[in-house]
Amino acid sequence: MRFHRAVVSGAVALAALTALTGCGGHDSDGDGKSGGSTDQGTSQQAGLPKASDMASIAYYLNKYASCLDLTTGEEYDASDEVEKNPAWGEDEAADASWGIKERAVCTDKYSDAIALLTVPDMKKFQTAAKKDGYADFLIGQDFAIVPVDRRTIEELKASDLRYLTCDPDTRFPSGFEKKAGLVDGCVLSDYFPS
Repeated sequence: MRFHRAVVSGAVALAALTALTGCGGHDSDGDGKSGGSTDQGTSQQAGLPKASDMASIAYYLNKYASCLDLTTGEEYDASDEVEKNPAWGEDEAADASWGIKERAVCTDKYSDAIALLTVPDMKKFQTAAKKDGYADFLIGQDFAIVPVDRRTIEELKASDLRYLTCDPDTRFPSGFEKKAGLVDGCVLSDYFPS
């Protein structure tokens, strides 16, 4: 009986450790070569960071860039700041077809807005992005961000976020990762166009 408890406890601890270490890091099969994944649900998402609430997204961004003065999207859109420093997504966050659960806004150290989006259904989000034609998203497993300042985007190249585009005309230089998104025609890459 004692041995059985020890084995169960060890298995639970191993599962918890696996879950913790699986939240970020690089894709284990990422070889830098072009090509899409055939397992759309898991391998495309493998290695992407996970942050299912705004505090976690802001914490992640602050590791690589800056996310200051976090506020809800509604508060930001009602403020005077929105006139001189607009943030993406006011209309899209209200549109159920995007699958955005929550939208918030923070500013980077250059005083430019960054839209933060929690996205529990990334396939729904990518479907809407393809339909809309918008191509400048940086995504994790369950969130997306839309920075305005190119310097912030440069800083985020060191992260495990991926650039999402559904524009068929987008070309990537050789040597950069290119994986099929969850929606046909959408692509994820570690190349962030400037």
